[in-house]
Order: sequence, then structure tokens, then C-alpha cells
Amino acid sequence: MSATLADEQVVLLDPDGTPIGTMDKSRVHSTDTPLHLAFSCYAFDSEGRMLLTRRSLDKRTWPGVWTNSCCGHPAPGEGIEDAIRRRVRFELGVEVESLRLVLPEFRYRAVAPDGIVENEVCPVYFAQVRSDPRPEPDEVMEWRWTSVADFLSATDAVPFALSPWSVLQAGELRASGAFR
Repeated sequence: MSATLADEQVVLLDPDGTPIGTMDKSRVHSTDTPLHLAFSCYAFDSEGRMLLTRRSLDKRTWPGVWTNSCCGHPAPGEGIEDAIRRRVRFELGVEVESLRLVLPEFRYRAVAPDGIVENEVCPVYFAQVRSDPRPEPDEVMEWRWTSVADFLSATDAVPFALSPWSVLQAGELRASGAFR
């Protein structure tokens, strides 16, 4: 059972990425969001297809946009890989078979049209999963398997339809050769 949003804590970071405290997840995202620790995960099936998800309309940040498979925040004292496994299980209803860190230094700041800010140190992982998702509707309203080529084309052609972090990550993943 997942903690309620009011019970969840995120790890706050100084500009160098050193933990300096915690804050309630329900309060961290605002027009003045402090730098904090997060993660992004792209899940792939045995055929090499990438899982994209569309964020629930109930999400505080970027509701209704298409994005990576899963993202979230490690709890204080929780390893990032443990947090990924926990959130993929909760949000998507599938188990992670394996994880690979592909962008260890990714960080970004983005401002939504409503003024809410994302400000994260956000390592990016690739995960292997064995089944179709059974998403939690409060988290994911839609999902689809796609090719890496189609995902990259979408980030170039319609970046406004995708989360800003997934567009930025696509550029870095393309440049790093991680998709090979």
C-alpha cells in the first residue's frame, strides 16, 4: 500500500546535489519549487518497444501530457532503484525485471503554463518489464508501446504534447547513444 501524498517526503538538495532536508511531497511543487531528488524510468518489453504513459488529469504537474513510463521521488533513505521498482509497481502494476542507469547526471527546471515549477536532479533509467501495464488511474490515464524512433520523432515534431523532462531526456539520450 502506498503512502498518501500528504505522508510522502521528498529529499531536498543543495545546488551541488547534496541532501539538505526533506519536504512533504504535497507542498514541494509550487511556483517556487526547491531543488529535489527524483528519477525517470523508460520501460521496454521483450520486443524492444518503449512504454509511454499519459499523465492523469488529476496530476499536479503537467496533467494529461504524454511522458516516459514512470517518474517519481525516492523517499528519504530509499535507494533510487528501490524507489523505481516501488513506483513502477504502484503506477503501472508491473514488476521491473532489470534496471540500467543511462543518464546519471540529468537535471532540469521547467515551468508549467499554470506557473508550477519542476526543479529536479533526476537520474534516468531504462527498465525491462515482461507484461502490459495495469495502471493506477490516478497516475496514468492512457499508455502505449512505441518504437524509440517514433518517440524521438514525436519529441521533435510535437514537443508540446510531451512532458518537458521527456523532451529534454530524449535529446540527451539520443546524443549519448543510449538507445543503441
